[in-house]
Amino acid sequence: MIDHTGINVRDLDYAKNFYRAALAPLGYTILKDFPNAAGFGAPRPDGGGDPGGDFWISQGTPYEPRSHIAFSAQTRHDVEAFHQAALAAGGTDNGGPGIRAHYHANYYAAFILDPDGYNIEAVCHREI
Repeated sequence: MIDHTGINVRDLDYAKNFYRAALAPLGYTILKDFPNAAGFGAPRPDGGGDPGGDFWISQGTPYEPRSHIAFSAQTRHDVEAFHQAALAAGGTDNGGPGIRAHYHANYYAAFILDPDGYNIEAVCHREI
């Protein structure tokens, strides 16, 4: 239903490096890079989808209140790799990888505060 979304960041270059590292385990890369914005997405082999990506960061004043954005992960291992990569890239732990049964029995997620304080998440809904 949602084609794309985005946030404002204080330091675009720093944020690009952070998100490049944090989202790599989920298959995301920069698809469009402009002087004041960058679009991230997972390239699709069928060529479908927005060629600019579905997650954008733009130079500007971060939104108040900070948004929560959840990225889909194919496996629980991907969630764990996202968490490790985001921490190594300068994120702050906001909930390590694990089951969140209060959402549903297979909700496996990890949460990170990005350098601007946005709560980002990787989540896998599979039973495995």
